[in-house]
Amino acid sequence: MSTIPNFVLNNGVKIPALGLGTYRLKKCDVDKAVRSAVASGYRLIDSAIGYNNEEPIGKTIKKLIDDTSFGLKREDFFIASKLPPNDQGYDCCLNAFSCSLKRWNLNYLDLFLIHWPGTSKLKPSDPMHAENRKGSWKALEKLYSEGKVKSIGISNYTHRHITELLSYCTIVPQVLQFELHPLLYQKDVIDICKKNNIQVQAYSSVGQGKLINGEINIPILKEIADKHEVTTAQVLLRWGYQHDAIVIPKSITPERISLNANIFHFELTEQDMESLDSLSENRHFCWDPTDIY
Repeated sequence: MSTIPNFVLNNGVKIPALGLGTYRLKKCDVDKAVRSAVASGYRLIDSAIGYNNEEPIGKTIKKLIDDTSFGLKREDFFIASKLPPNDQGYDCCLNAFSCSLKRWNLNYLDLFLIHWPGTSKLKPSDPMHAENRKGSWKALEKLYSEGKVKSIGISNYTHRHITELLSYCTIVPQVLQFELHPLLYQKDVIDICKKNNIQVQAYSSVGQGKLINGEINIPILKEIADKHEVTTAQVLLRWGYQHDAIVIPKSITPERISLNANIFHFELTEQDMESLDSLSENRHFCWDPTDIY
């Protein structure tokens, strides 16, 4: 079992540096994936209302806690979920969170994020996008102050959205989750997070699989992996970690889940990091769809 280090959020809460992503994780695969992750040392489980798997994940976690042979308590887990675009706005957000908590069968969540800066079914130019995300944030601040969620944050926000949020928030976000890997290195977003002590959390660290399945050929990535005697996926996850980002790889395969957690026994050199950072200049990936809202 891997020992996974923690980052400390701007409110003093500790969060594991690596967790299990559950995007598109089917209900039938939940129990196997979560149990394999926990056996490999994972304690952070990242889900979302829109993933439609909160309830089965919650059931597996309850079984693990109830089974005294594991020696696990609720406090050992870090459970995260997200508000979907169709539930943006103050009242809708509060209701969506309440329903989410019931599906998890928990008294509190460790982290709750606004999943997307836009609102479903509105034209991109509609000013209600900004109004609704402000309402959603105010709702998250209320939930935080009531102790129903230990940390709050945002997801898929651009530099503009973050600047807007910082202009009115009472509580600075603890976390920003967005796609981050060497071919999508959003330095402006990372810089504003560092300036405001917002923890970066990276999803799609392997570029939706394209960076490791041969769809995009990156010779230097393979060279670095061979040098350190690790997989290319481990190099990409380690790259994110060395950029001070939490990484949340998704897998249902026990072997891969274990390998993904085994990234803390080696360190990429400064030259390795510079070589990988420079790949973003190729711009195989382009991330700006949320900036229209």
